[in-house]
Amino acid sequence: MLNKSITIITINFNNRNGLQKTLDSVFRQTGKDFQYIVIDGGSSDGSKELIESNQSKINYWVSEPDKGIYHAMNKGIAKATGEYLLFLNSGDELLNESVIEKVTPLLHTDDIISGNLIVDDENQDVLRPTKENISFLDLIEETIWHPSTFIKRSAFEKVGLYDENLRICSDWKWFLISIFKYNCTYRPIEQSISRFYKDGISSDPKSQSLRKEERRKTLVENFHFSEFQTEELIDKINLYFSAKNSLDKIDKLKKSRLLKFLYQIGLFKNYKYL
Repeated sequence: MLNKSITIITINFNNRNGLQKTLDSVFRQTGKDFQYIVIDGGSSDGSKELIESNQSKINYWVSEPDKGIYHAMNKGIAKATGEYLLFLNSGDELLNESVIEKVTPLLHTDDIISGNLIVDDENQDVLRPTKENISFLDLIEETIWHPSTFIKRSAFEKVGLYDENLRICSDWKWFLISIFKYNCTYRPIEQSISRFYKDGISSDPKSQSLRKEERRKTLVENFHFSEFQTEELIDKINLYFSAKNSLDKIDKLKKSRLLKFLYQIGLFKNYKYL
């Protein structure tokens, strides 16, 4: 098939209802300049049958056991032919029927192009606007949301695929090293892309310790942080996240307070990534 501007990749495992929602949002797009890939992890809940019933509208799909979400995402990348990739996993949905049509002309030369995300948190929509500029500290605090971000396929050739040894932070690691280690370019666009439903392992408060460990390992191995420096930083960031959950409506204040606090305790002072 001829290369498309965009490849949309959906990862699914035993989430038939969420997959139906995602498929519907993709199939109703007025813009058709995209390849669609579905990677299912060998579901037993009717997901495979749902995919089969819609296979005429899917360019490539597979249903077989995998080694986790990042292994599945890497399988999708291997089959992608579009210039830009968008990961829209089962349960997430494109915001409206004209998203792809509106975004396609905005995709040019940058490696990472990120739009706005709507987060559905307990049935309340919360806007996560794209960041105008990305600093090292921005990505330590949070992440770039992959359901609203288009990644140039060639960037994966430059940076590498997702680290399959990580369970919940591999997409965060990829964005961090792509921008601050491999100098990939980033551009925000004023376009709302998708709705993300806050569930799954990465959204579970119980996964905080695993998130902390995976981020610590990434900083030590890729940016030469000392164990002590990394441990202290991650602890402060965890405090920030706890406060953030309570202060979500005062966005500007929360960030300025964290930044001021980190400077006061001396973390990252004169550090080259800030």
